[in-house]
Amino acid sequence: MVDEYQLVDERLAAGLAPTLALLAAVGETGHVTRAAELLGMPQPTASRRLAALADLVGAPLVVPYGRGIRLTRAGRVLAAASGRALATMESAAREVREEIDPGSGRIVLGFLHLLGRTLVPSLIRGFRERHPGVRFSLAQGSRQDMLRALAEGEIDLVFVAPLPDGDPGLSGHPLADQELVLSVPPGHRFAGRARVRPAELAGEELVTLEHGYGVRQITDDLCAAAGFTPRIAFEGQESETVRGLVAAGLGVAVLPRLTPAEGVVQIPLSPPVFRTIGACWPAGARLTPAVRAFLDHVRSGAADVGPGLRPSRHPSSQK
Repeated sequence: MVDEYQLVDERLAAGLAPTLALLAAVGETGHVTRAAELLGMPQPTASRRLAALADLVGAPLVVPYGRGIRLTRAGRVLAAASGRALATMESAAREVREEIDPGSGRIVLGFLHLLGRTLVPSLIRGFRERHPGVRFSLAQGSRQDMLRALAEGEIDLVFVAPLPDGDPGLSGHPLADQELVLSVPPGHRFAGRARVRPAELAGEELVTLEHGYGVRQITDDLCAAAGFTPRIAFEGQESETVRGLVAAGLGVAVLPRLTPAEGVVQIPLSPPVFRTIGACWPAGARLTPAVRAFLDHVRSGAADVGPGLRPSRHPSSQK
C-alpha cells in the first residue's frame, strides 16, 4: 500500500523531472540568465519554472548572491540529484543511439600515462580496423585517479596495473605482463651488473612515482619484503619525469622496461619482477555496444598489445 509520504515524493519527482536540466545548469553557473542561455530558453521561463518548483517543494531553491544567485540547501540537494539523473539519462540515450548505429559509438578510455606509448595505440589500431567509425575520448592519470573516475561514471573502461583486488563493484581482465627493472644513471655502481636484488637498494636514494600510482605500490612492496624503508629522494607523476631524474644522477628507480631507454641503464631485478596490466570496468554495468565490442577485442587473446609487453600469463580473477 502506498503511504502519504510516498505519494508526496512521487509528486515531487514528477514535478522535478521537467526541470532537471535547469536545476543542474543553475547549480553550475550560479545565474538564472546564464543557465537559460545554456538551455536555449527565455530567462522569464526559467525563472517561472524555478518558482513553480519552489512552490512544489515548499521552500526556496535559490537566494540572491551578489549579482547572481546561489542555491539553498534544498536547492543544492535537488541540483546534485538532477546532475546524477541527467547523467543516467544521457547514458541511456547514448546506449539507445548506439544500439541503432553501433558503428557511430564513442568510448571514454582511461589509462596510466606510460601505457599511452604502446599498449593503448596498439589496441585501438587493431580495433579500428574493424570498427572505423567508433570514436575514442582518452583520459590519463594515476591508477587511483582512473579507478575513481571509473567508479563515478566518468570513464567507460580503464587500463591499470595492478588490477584492483577484492572490489565487488569492479570487474577486470589481465591483458599483458610488463617487466619492471632497476633504472640507474651511467657510471652508477650497479650499471655493470647483470641483476640486482631489491635488498641491495636499502642504501640507495630512490626516485619514485607518487602514492596512488601502481609502480609506487610495487616499489614500496618490494622494499618492505626486503626488510627496509626506502629513502625517497624525489616523487613524480610521470614515469618519464622519474627516468629523467635518474638520468641526471639524482637517484635510482624501479620502472617498466623501455626500449630504448635513453640516458639510463636498465638492470633486471632478481628474482624478475613483472606487473600485470589489465582492463577494468564496473561490475554488472550495462556497457554500450561500442564499449562491449572494444572489451571483446582486448579480451580476445589475439589483440596486439604492442612492443615490450607479453600477453598476460595470469588467469582472469574477475569475470
